[in-house]
Amino acid sequence: MNGLAELLLQLRGARAVGAVTQPVLRVHTDSRTLRPGDLFVALRGERFDGHDWLAQARAAGAVAAVAERGLAQAGLPGVEVPDARAALGELAQRWRARFALPLIAVTGSNGKTTVTQLIAAMLRAAVGEAALATEGNFNNDIGVPLTLLRLRPAHRLAVLELGMNHPGEIAALAALAQPTVALVNNAQREHQEFMHGVEAVARENGSALAALPPDGVAVFPAHDAYTPLWQQIAGARRVVCFADGLGGLAGAGLGRGSSVAGSDSSPQPSPAPVSTSHSLRPPEVQVQAQWADGAWALDIHTPAGPLQARLRLAGRHNVHNALAATACALAAGVPLAAIQAGLEGFEPVAGRSRALTLRWGAQAQTLIDDSYNANPDSVRAAIDLLAELPGPRLLLLGDMGEVGAQALAFHDEVLRHALARGIEQVLVTGDWMQRAAAALDPQHTNTAAAAGLEVTSPSSAAASTMPLPHKRLQAFGHYEALQAAALSAAAQAASVLVKGSRFMRMERLVQALQAASQAQDSVQPSAQTQTSPQTPKTTTEGAPHVA
Repeated sequence: MNGLAELLLQLRGARAVGAVTQPVLRVHTDSRTLRPGDLFVALRGERFDGHDWLAQARAAGAVAAVAERGLAQAGLPGVEVPDARAALGELAQRWRARFALPLIAVTGSNGKTTVTQLIAAMLRAAVGEAALATEGNFNNDIGVPLTLLRLRPAHRLAVLELGMNHPGEIAALAALAQPTVALVNNAQREHQEFMHGVEAVARENGSALAALPPDGVAVFPAHDAYTPLWQQIAGARRVVCFADGLGGLAGAGLGRGSSVAGSDSSPQPSPAPVSTSHSLRPPEVQVQAQWADGAWALDIHTPAGPLQARLRLAGRHNVHNALAATACALAAGVPLAAIQAGLEGFEPVAGRSRALTLRWGAQAQTLIDDSYNANPDSVRAAIDLLAELPGPRLLLLGDMGEVGAQALAFHDEVLRHALARGIEQVLVTGDWMQRAAAALDPQHTNTAAAAGLEVTSPSSAAASTMPLPHKRLQAFGHYEALQAAALSAAAQAASVLVKGSRFMRMERLVQALQAASQAQDSVQPSAQTQTSPQTPKTTTEGAPHVA
């Protein structure tokens, strides 16, 4: 990593401690993952302080460090700075500026990780290991700099996911990433505790477009309520728009004001009517999407020629995600053959609407693992997907975080939606889910009266072992009670979906269901979430990543 030492000395407020005489190979913020040749950045958090591990970093082979204090005592060369976290970002920004390559930034309320990984698959199909992509959930002010600091001269294409939950964060991350292509995938009701409205979310994600250079490419939906806002932010920059679910609308070329569009002829729930008044100009490329045999058959017509691909991701939202990824890849100059290969070879991400097949004796069951995160719109979309799968269906929900003052209303909304869509059994846990379930008073709510309601209190001694009564909605005061109830009910369900915000750790429930199923038979990947329970397949399939 030639030149990194001189960049250290350029950091704001940096004071050199010793001399960095050995080459720096990697940059890490976790002393447990350090290897010889690494640069260690000592970060502080609520429950940790990297400065306590400077000596261990040296012992692990770190050749330099960025810290706020203590380098001399630890015997580590490097620089001391006023704020190590800010210095990490500045270092990444300066390092990124040394590389002239197409870099795609992905923002949006839902689908970011799926879109990012779809694009990554396309980039790898085009240039192999010369593609750089976000790994895991490295989408914040620590993860984005660490990803940028992985850039090497051999890299030819890059895609980074940018996440946020407070105003100003996308602008800051985009300033570090310096994208040449930027996507706003959508704007929905996320992080409402801090963002105070969907328009605020739309503007915040639109900050990535504002960070583009004059010759950069802005990518966003053609028929979103905030399309005019994103067009305004994009200004005179080149624009690529995309649209799905508008039956027969075509999509666009890669000129200013063009769009990529898709029509949805699947058995998935139909989209709500959307005004086409936001279309930037008549579409130029037509995309047809047909769900069959456990995959989308995509027929995409682009200015570069026709593209046909099969995408093994169930759900209408993944047509949208695939089109967003395709538009970004085209804007970055990726060949159609690589885009096709990326779409067809894509494997869904664990915890983000991955579909598995569990076996309970002779019965096969589709389990949708969407446990990674949740907001009101993504939960509604997940419920819509579950409603299209074979019944009886079991929905397992945890609280949605960062929904602000409307928390009770949002939790009430998703529970009512689940009942209205005919989900046979809904089991929930979390403070807000309990309150929302309790508020569905059968005396005042027709839906709940017809469905039946039971709220199990945290103090119920029998909660962890109780047999399930014939009620559609049940709330549990703690996770262990929910897990016991879910395990009792699971074997009778043909389709199960698990979802909740990250802090609820709903992946534990997925693991418990898998373990219980394995005790009876074995777990096999599912190739077709929409097949009957009697005809299970054996390949992994993803459902719509919607949070």
